[in-house]
Order: sequence, then C-alpha cells, then structure tokens
Amino acid sequence: MCCGKSRTQFQRGTPSLQPPRPAPAASPQPQFPRYTGATFEYVGRTGLTVRGPVTGRQYRFDRPGSRVEVDPRDRPSVAAVPMLRRLGPAPR
Repeated sequence: MCCGKSRTQFQRGTPSLQPPRPAPAASPQPQFPRYTGATFEYVGRTGLTVRGPVTGRQYRFDRPGSRVEVDPRDRPSVAAVPMLRRLGPAPR
C-alpha cells in the first residue's frame, strides 16, 4: 500500500519543463525632452481662461503678463486666441 509520501518527494525533485523567463531589457531613456509645449503670455487687460480642445485642460492667465505653459497638443488652438502671445518653447 502506498501512502503517497514517495510520490510527493519525487514531484519535488522533478525539474521544471518550462524555461525561466528572461527579464525584459531596460529601454534606454530618450535623449529629447519629454515636454515640448510652448509658453504663452496674456497681453489683455483683465484675466483669461482657455480650455484646450484636445486635452480638456484649463489654462488660466490671471492678469496681464501672466505666462502659462501649454501642452503641445493644445498649442495650435491656444495660439489662435486673441490676446495670447507665444513666447517660445516651454522651459526644460
């Protein structure tokens, strides 16, 4: 009569038939900046809030001279808003 003890010992010693999975290679970090938006300055008289049509983000210009970084996906639409002047690329 078998108690199953020897079967358990046999199963523990059996090597796995599946090869170990290799670790995924680390991808190199890109050498370009992650954010390539632009900075806009408000040249109006009071304040202005603009909603980016692509991201849905609200860009708030509190007073004349306020500067806000704009997502590159919203940049073309924000550039078309009167009283906003594009200053150049966003700081990195």
